[in-house]
Amino acid sequence: MLHIENLHAQVGGKDIIRGLTLDVPAGEVHAIMGPNGAGKSTLSYVLTGRDGYEVTEGSATLDGEDLLALAPNERAAKGLFLSFQYPLEIPGVPALTFLRTALNAQRKARGEGEVSAPEFLKLVRAKAADLKIDFEMLKRPLNVGFSGGEKKRMEILQMAILSPRFLILDETDSGLDIDALKIVSEGVNAVRSPDRAMLVITHYQRLLDYIKPDRVHVLAAGRIVASGGPELALQLEAEGYDKYARAA
Repeated sequence: MLHIENLHAQVGGKDIIRGLTLDVPAGEVHAIMGPNGAGKSTLSYVLTGRDGYEVTEGSATLDGEDLLALAPNERAAKGLFLSFQYPLEIPGVPALTFLRTALNAQRKARGEGEVSAPEFLKLVRAKAADLKIDFEMLKRPLNVGFSGGEKKRMEILQMAILSPRFLILDETDSGLDIDALKIVSEGVNAVRSPDRAMLVITHYQRLLDYIKPDRVHVLAAGRIVASGGPELALQLEAEGYDKYARAA
């Protein structure tokens, strides 16, 4: 599904991603772990097309289509989704308005009809209930005054509504207590399917206790330096990243 080959990228003229190669097949969940500054978040921004992140070499395709040739909104319409480490606040825009506008924009880009208001409200109520989100909260400006856990649950609600094909979760566990972590993880696990794949970026094993990965990759100095099964995450938790950072 996602294929990255010898990817090089820089931010502000500084090389951050240095020859990264990665394959994530449909139906699988892959985790990327690594020390601070390794390039984990940069990778997520490059794939989703954030301004200021320049690809200087290599390729990235989703279902065989060149991601790097598409605008950010076109990548989203193709089914690419990013759950931010620090979700943005949008004053003046109710969460419900944001969700319906995003959903209909993607449907329009795919040549599909808009979702009617009754159909949309039925969908949102069901998905919000699964994530234990108070429906009244959705009438407030997006993420404004939300706790860290509420913001992350809102990200997972967006994911459930948009139903993307490839998910990138950038440190979704950041700032979550145990109860919120369980709820968010259940929301993520609910969308696992044979025709969908995920890339989970995290520092800690605790998230992977709930979202079980098929493969774990170690990112250091801008490239993948080790890959393995779920046991690799346990090894990193016990030993740290030092030996991988030195090798990189």
